Amino acid sequence: MELAAAALVVAAVAAVAAVAAVAVVDNAPIIDLHNVVKQYGAGESAIFALDGVSLSIYPGEYVAIMGASGSGKSTLMNVIGALDIPTSGEYYLDGIDMASLDENQLAIVRGRKIGFIFQSFNLIPRTSALANVELPLAYQGIKMKERRLRALKALDLVGLSDRLTHEPTELSGGQQQRVAVARALVTKPALLLADEPTGALDSKSTADLLDLFDLVNAAGRTVVLITHEADVAARAKRIIRMRDGKIIEDTAKVLA
Repeated sequence: MELAAAALVVAAVAAVAAVAAVAVVDNAPIIDLHNVVKQYGAGESAIFALDGVSLSIYPGEYVAIMGASGSGKSTLMNVIGALDIPTSGEYYLDGIDMASLDENQLAIVRGRKIGFIFQSFNLIPRTSALANVELPLAYQGIKMKERRLRALKALDLVGLSDRLTHEPTELSGGQQQRVAVARALVTKPALLLADEPTGALDSKSTADLLDLFDLVNAAGRTVVLITHEADVAARAKRIIRMRDGKIIEDTAKVLA
């Protein structure tokens, strides 16, 4: 029974890789939503957190999604991150029809395709920065030597090679968020998805983190940033504004 389950997982991963390869060749959207609805309740009391959202984001884009509380931006992030399932509509992540996957397959896709960064850092307490960054690789069954090398490289990228053995309580808020960025990048995801990542940071740490996002995007990584702060969103190359579950504005910067 366990072997059969393992075979299904392997097949799912192979299917993901095959579809992703086609997506890269065709330069298809990495995020592709068609008329996505997320509804809570029914009848006259129904609430539409997402109300017919259609959106395409291409590889290498740096996109900020803005909106006030209740605008639908957090629900959209949850759908993009495969943390929530739309009531209706279609969502393709790197060419994969997310509605066709079961819970185990969704978990595989999340782990391999998306690097998450949250406002609250979500680091494991009483665990070193290095071990925190290695953790997602351990879940993927990566061997110890490769885990260690990739985690060291990720922490060096975010400027924390001198904080490898420090636990979260021994790090500043900005340093904890950089550990979270390293953890998000270590799996080499197609998409970096950040939910209000500067919300718990001071102005200096915010600037440092946004510089890091610029660097990551310049290296070709797709970055999607959820924020309500205009100065944070201004660092992105495309800004999407939401209100009442709808996209009301989608503006790309004109490069000089």
